[in-house]
Amino acid sequence: MMAIRFHPHARERMKERGATEDEVKSAIEDGEQFPAKFNRTGFRRNFSFNEKWRGKYYRIKQVEVFAVQEDADWIVITVITRYF
Repeated sequence: MMAIRFHPHARERMKERGATEDEVKSAIEDGEQFPAKFNRTGFRRNFSFNEKWRGKYYRIKQVEVFAVQEDADWIVITVITRYF
């Protein structure tokens, strides 16, 4: 299993967009993997949410992670969340 490291930019985006470190790791380890721009790799996973986010109720939270491989590690560059 590859180690997962976080760029400071990714940590800031996670905080502002409501993603946890565990969700990001789960997206990388168990989610859908897809090619992304700039030789990056994307990972996507949906989670049951059933909570309010910014005043509106959502059932699903989708966490999308963009990372680059460096040696034996994944470096998380940014994280996007979508609520459904």
